[in-house]
Amino acid sequence: MATKRMTPGFSDQIMGLVKSLRTDAPDCLASGAVDMSTGMLLSYETVDNHPPEVLDLLAGATLDLFQGRTVQMIEDVFKERRGIESDAHFFQEILVNSDNLTHLFIRMSDQQDVVAVVVCRKSVNVGMLFAQVRRVVKEYSL
Repeated sequence: MATKRMTPGFSDQIMGLVKSLRTDAPDCLASGAVDMSTGMLLSYETVDNHPPEVLDLLAGATLDLFQGRTVQMIEDVFKERRGIESDAHFFQEILVNSDNLTHLFIRMSDQQDVVAVVVCRKSVNVGMLFAQVRRVVKEYSL
């Protein structure tokens, strides 16, 4: 069975997702998509120039947030105690505030190993940010 990643147009869908996130998320400074199976940045758009090593680190940090060793251990403990046998992950959305920025990470619903990333000014209305990003992610449902 072919995965969506192998279907024609997957990279076009990713690029469309990233572009829509960049234009539709309020106060958006950057958007991207991370492949959780490889830890690589699939696509990104930003208003600033960033060194490639910073972008690579963002992809790795996203992987650690969602599927780091300790996170997986916690998931395994809860799955065992609840009698769940599944490869699904618990963490679906993560919001991180730094000194000047707000970062929102959301797993794609159909393609769980793709995470959409949006970086906005810290002054962003967080409710609107979640609403717009969830709408775009649902629209693309990779």
